[in-house]
Amino acid sequence: MSLKVSKRRPLVAQSEIRNMTLECARVGGVNLAQGVCDLPVPQVVMDGANEAMADGYNIYTRFDGLPRLRQAIADKQKKYTGMDVDPERQVMVSAGATGAFYAACLALLDEGDEVIVFEPYYGYHIVTMASLGIKPVYVTLEPPNWEFCAEDLEKAVTAKTRAIILNTPSNPAGKVFDREELTLIADFAQAHDIFVFTDEIYEHFVYDGLTHISPATLPGMARRTITMSGLSKVFAITGWRLGYAICDPEWALPMGHFNDLVYVCAASPLQIGAAKGMEQLGSEYYQGVSDDHQMKRDLFCDTLRDIGLTPHVPKGAYYTLADVTGLPGRTAKESALYLLEKTGVACVPGSAFYGGPVGETMVRFCFAKEMPILQDAMDRLRKLA
Repeated sequence: MSLKVSKRRPLVAQSEIRNMTLECARVGGVNLAQGVCDLPVPQVVMDGANEAMADGYNIYTRFDGLPRLRQAIADKQKKYTGMDVDPERQVMVSAGATGAFYAACLALLDEGDEVIVFEPYYGYHIVTMASLGIKPVYVTLEPPNWEFCAEDLEKAVTAKTRAIILNTPSNPAGKVFDREELTLIADFAQAHDIFVFTDEIYEHFVYDGLTHISPATLPGMARRTITMSGLSKVFAITGWRLGYAICDPEWALPMGHFNDLVYVCAASPLQIGAAKGMEQLGSEYYQGVSDDHQMKRDLFCDTLRDIGLTPHVPKGAYYTLADVTGLPGRTAKESALYLLEKTGVACVPGSAFYGGPVGETMVRFCFAKEMPILQDAMDRLRKLA
């Protein structure tokens, strides 16, 4: 007897990021593959969660999160982006930014819809859509500045296009979309009456004096933009799974209902810990995070240049794509495995971030590591010189 399985089953496999993490563990190497930020968790965040458990925050919350955290999110958004947000009707707390994105797809998109995606892309966006029968249509950003034009967008749009995804600052390219580019996207979205899903989880990792601009703040964009972010990166709590979405009340309610269906709610005491962090940690903390990672970026990219792996220096986030065409291997995966074997440093094949062959020339490194670990990785990589 042969039992049938879901048609979705072949669409979802272990990501290359986790696969290379396992390969790294196998050889006892330094893992620069997975995007885990090694910042210390702020004490106020940990204390807040511990105190919340003692205070009885151990049961279900409202489907869209505790009022205190929703208020903290609204306050922070106002302070850093200028957005006026109603915490009661426009904020949904979820199980990470990926959870917010899944709830948005369930609530706002249908099977057979198309979504425009910039590549290199974040793989979880693609797999989430594929599992729901939503088709990604790629617009390739051209290095070294990861540029695109209005004509690229117009070539990608069809009668089935319902949304465009924007990741700024981006994983893996580190691109920070500027106001001119965002205005182009806004004009395009309004002309074709589509949603803009924005993943802004790296909003505080911005370098070289640049500024993160939230697309929802552009004229005419508040209603059609689904703004997603989270606390995983900036508070170094990836395992807490705390993310959120901000959007028009008409979209926030059904998204919250799907969030309830899939996740019920984010962990109650952890929400309090995150809220305390957002309430008490100000601009100095966030600037410190940015400065620390810019310093690490510069050191790491210098190392890559010295060993002949030309980096695409990121303007934000904490990854760098590097050219590996000079290494043995017919594919990016083979080059990544060669690098791991020779140096003990794990990276991710660029093919994990592209729908076409462009990714076979690159790999992605994460440099958000404690300095001794990053120094060890750089020392190991210099064996290639």
